[in-house]
Amino acid sequence: MIIIPARIGSSRFPNKVLADIGGVPMVVRTAMTVQDIDSVVIATDSQEVIEIAAKHNIQAVMTSEKHQSGTDRIYEAAQKLGMEEDEIVINVQGDEPFIETEVVQAIYNLTKENRNTEKIMMNSCYKYITNPEADDPNIVKVVTDSEDIALYFSRAKVPYPRDHHFDRYKGHLGIYGFTVRSLKKFCSLSPAPLEEIEKLEQLRALYHGYEVAMTEVETESFGIDTPEDLEKAIKYHRL
Repeated sequence: MIIIPARIGSSRFPNKVLADIGGVPMVVRTAMTVQDIDSVVIATDSQEVIEIAAKHNIQAVMTSEKHQSGTDRIYEAAQKLGMEEDEIVINVQGDEPFIETEVVQAIYNLTKENRNTEKIMMNSCYKYITNPEADDPNIVKVVTDSEDIALYFSRAKVPYPRDHHFDRYKGHLGIYGFTVRSLKKFCSLSPAPLEEIEKLEQLRALYHGYEVAMTEVETESFGIDTPEDLEKAIKYHRL
């Protein structure tokens, strides 16, 4: 199942999940983009989102306003939906209306491959980005080992090219694959100091000794974090 967390009160961009892109609210457009891969549910803290989703024939469930992360929100939704512990849950962010189905499918496949590996708590993906792109703290960077297991995620420019130019940074895409079992375990862990510093919840898994499996993807998609990103999205949709 694909669960899309949709918190209405974003501190940087309030109500952004309902921002209009080509006549369709952003979170609904995201759901429509991925609904051919698996069943889709929006997990929200807003009755308005529930009602708008219903108008577009998208299932939505009400979740608590108190969640500190999207992962906590999708776990509550998974509980309310009565999902079994070995079922796969893909967390697709509500601000990714242009995400390609191939990207989500790649994470679904990786999660299915790793579903019985207890050490792997999360599955995600990256794309290669350039040196100038890596300067942007809104683009999270990831470094991986030889098996594409994440070593660290950061808003900083990692790895740091001390002696020469480097142009093969890995830009992390905030899409995650869990089993319900690993999702439950993640949400039972205490928040990590690194998570609080970087504001990256995936660092919770690494801090507590678990692994995040990664896979390379190709994508032209981009997340919408600011009103400027929304303007870019509207222009992109018109192309």
